Amino acid sequence: MSQASATLSARDVEVAARPRRKTRVLRTALMVGGIAVVAAGSLAAWLMGGRYAYTDDAYVEAALLPVATDVSGLVGEVAVHEGEHVTKGQVLFRLDPSQFTIALDGARANLAETALTMEAMKRDYRRMLHDIDAKAAQVADDQANLGRFANLVKAGGVTRAEYDDARFKLSADQQALESLRAQAEAQLARLSGNPAIDVTQTPQYREAAARVAEAQRELDHSVVRAPFSGVVTQVDHLQPGQYLAASTGAFGLVSDEHVWVEAQPKETELTWVKPGNPVDVTVDTYPGRVWHGVVESIAPSADSQFSLLPAQNSSGNWVKVVQRIRVRVRIDRAPGDPPLRTGMSVETEIDTGHQRSLKDLF
Repeated sequence: MSQASATLSARDVEVAARPRRKTRVLRTALMVGGIAVVAAGSLAAWLMGGRYAYTDDAYVEAALLPVATDVSGLVGEVAVHEGEHVTKGQVLFRLDPSQFTIALDGARANLAETALTMEAMKRDYRRMLHDIDAKAAQVADDQANLGRFANLVKAGGVTRAEYDDARFKLSADQQALESLRAQAEAQLARLSGNPAIDVTQTPQYREAAARVAEAQRELDHSVVRAPFSGVVTQVDHLQPGQYLAASTGAFGLVSDEHVWVEAQPKETELTWVKPGNPVDVTVDTYPGRVWHGVVESIAPSADSQFSLLPAQNSSGNWVKVVQRIRVRVRIDRAPGDPPLRTGMSVETEIDTGHQRSLKDLF
C-alpha cells in the first residue's frame, strides 16, 4: 500500500506541475513576443520616419510696403480709405502741387534763358573773330609804317620821336591782338571747342535741361500710386493738410498677390529638405483646411548671424543652442480660398521623399 500511495502522489505532483510549466512558457513567450513586437514597431516607425519635416514655427508673410514718396510737401488729397483694395497704378494720395509747379516753371524759364545765352555766345565768338581780323590788319599796317619810318629816320625825313611813336603803337596793337585771340579762345572753350555746336548739346544747356527733368520728376512724384495691388491699412494716419517729409511712410500697403509662408524649422530637421519639396500647410485660423505648396528657398544662414551681438563660440560661457533656419514656402492658392493675412500662425509638413534603410543603422 505504501508503494502504491507513493506512485499516486508522484503522478498527482506531475499533473499539478503541468499548468505551472505552461504558465511559465506562456509568460516567457508573451514577454519575448511583446519585446519583439515593440522592437519591430519601433524599427518600422524609424524606417518610415525621417521623411517629413514638421514645424509649427511658421507664419504667413506678404509683401508689405510703408507707402512714401521722395519729395516733401503738404498733403492735398487722400484718395483711398482704410481696408480698401487697390490695383497697381491706382492713385493713393496727392501732395499740394503748387510748389512743384512753380519750380518746374522756373526751371523751364532757366532752360530758355540758357539757350539764348548759348546762342549769344556763338554770335559773340564770330564777332571776336572779326575784331581779330581787324586788329591783325592794324598790326600789319603798323609794321609797314614802322619799316618806312626806320628808313626815313636815318635820312632825317622823320624825327626820332615820330619813329618811337610808331614803334610803341605797333607794340600796343600787337598786345591788343593777343588779348583778342585769348578772349576768343576762352569763348571757344565755353562752346566746347566747336563754334557751330548745337545749343542743345552744350553742357550749360544740358545742366538746365536736367533741372527741368528733376522739377518734372518731383511734380510727378507728388502723386503717389500703388506699386502693386493689395489692401491699404492705417490710412487714417494721413490727413489732408498734413506736412509729409520725404521718405516718411504715410500708411501701409499689403500685397494680396505676393503671399508666402515663412517656416523656421530646427537645423536638425533640415537634413533632407531641399527646394522643390512639396509642403502641406495648415493655418490656425482655418482648422481642417490644407493648402499645398513647394519649398521655394532655404536661407543660407541662421537669423543669429545677423544679430547685433552674434554668439561668441570661443568664449567660456558659450552654450550650444539648436538654431532655426528660415524656409520659404510658396503657396498654391485657388479662386475661392479664404484670405491669408500676414502674421497668421501656420503649421507646415515638408515631404522630403527620403526613405531610411537598415544600412543607416550601421
